[in-house]
Amino acid sequence: MKSTYRVLAQLIAIGVLLQAMTIALGWFMVLKDVDGGAVFDKNTDFNFGQVAHGMIGLIAIPLLAILLLIVSFFAGIAGGVKWAAIVFGLVVLQIALAFVAWGAPVIGALHGANALALIAVAGMAGKRAANQPAAAAPTSTEATI
Repeated sequence: MKSTYRVLAQLIAIGVLLQAMTIALGWFMVLKDVDGGAVFDKNTDFNFGQVAHGMIGLIAIPLLAILLLIVSFFAGIAGGVKWAAIVFGLVVLQIALAFVAWGAPVIGALHGANALALIAVAGMAGKRAANQPAAAAPTSTEATI
C-alpha cells in the first residue's frame, strides 16, 4: 500500500505538470490562430490544449486525489492521511478557483498559485512515503523458556 500511495501522489504531481503544459499549449494555439486572422470569442470551440486541461483537471486529478485519500488510511505511513487530506483539499480548492475565475478572471492568478502548492504538496507526500522506513518484521508472541 505504501508504494500505491507513493505512485498516486507522484501521479498527481505529474498531472499538475501536464495541466501547466496543456493550458500553455491551448493559449499559444489561440494566439497563433488570432495572429493568423481568426477570432476567439464565446462562440469559439476549445482547442486540444484547453480540452485536455479541463479533462485532466476535472476528471483525472480529482480521481487520483480521492484514491490517494482512501489508500492513505491503509498505507500505514506516518502523517500519510494528513498529507493526502491536504492534497485532496488543494484539489477541491483548485476546482473551485477555476469555476470562480470564469466570472472573476483575477481569481485565475490564485488558480495558478494553488497549482504550484498542489504540485509541491503532492510531491512531498510521495517523497515522504518513499523515505518511510519499512515496517519491522512481526515478532513472535511465544514466551521463551
